[in-house]
Amino acid sequence: MQAWLDSLLALLALPQYGLGTLFVVSFISATLLPLGSEPALFGLLKLNPELFWPAIAVATLGNTLGGALDWWMGYGAHRVADHYQRSPHHLRVLGWLQRLGPKACLLSWLPLLGDPLCAVAGWLRLPFWPCVGWMLVGKGLRYLTMTTVLMKLFPG
Repeated sequence: MQAWLDSLLALLALPQYGLGTLFVVSFISATLLPLGSEPALFGLLKLNPELFWPAIAVATLGNTLGGALDWWMGYGAHRVADHYQRSPHHLRVLGWLQRLGPKACLLSWLPLLGDPLCAVAGWLRLPFWPCVGWMLVGKGLRYLTMTTVLMKLFPG
C-alpha cells in the first residue's frame, strides 16, 4: 500500500501534473467541501522545491477562485436563507460582516469558517471584486506562511 501511495504522490508531484493537480485541489478545498490543499502543496514542494513561487501562486489562485464560487453560491442562496433572519446570532454575525464589508473576506483563510464566510459575503451582496481581492490577500498569506513554516520544519 505504501509503495502505491508513494508512486501516486510522485506522479501527481511531477511538474507537468503537479501544478494542475494543485490548482484543482486548491479550488475544491475552497468550496464548502472538506478538503485541505496544504498537504498537496507541501508534497509538491518537497519533491520539486524549485516550484516554490509558482506553486504558491497556483494554490492561491485556485483557492481564491473557489472562494469566488462560494461568493456566487451565497449570492444565489439569498432567498433560501431569508427565513433564518430572525435568529439573534445570525443578526449579530450579519451586522459584523456588514460593518466590515469586503475586508471581512481577508479572513477567508480560516479553517472551517473561511469558506462559509465567502458564501455569506455573496449572500449579503458585498461587492464581488473587493471581496475577491481580500480573499486573494488572505489566502496568499496563508499559503506563504504555512508553506514556509513547513519547509523549515521538514527540510530536505
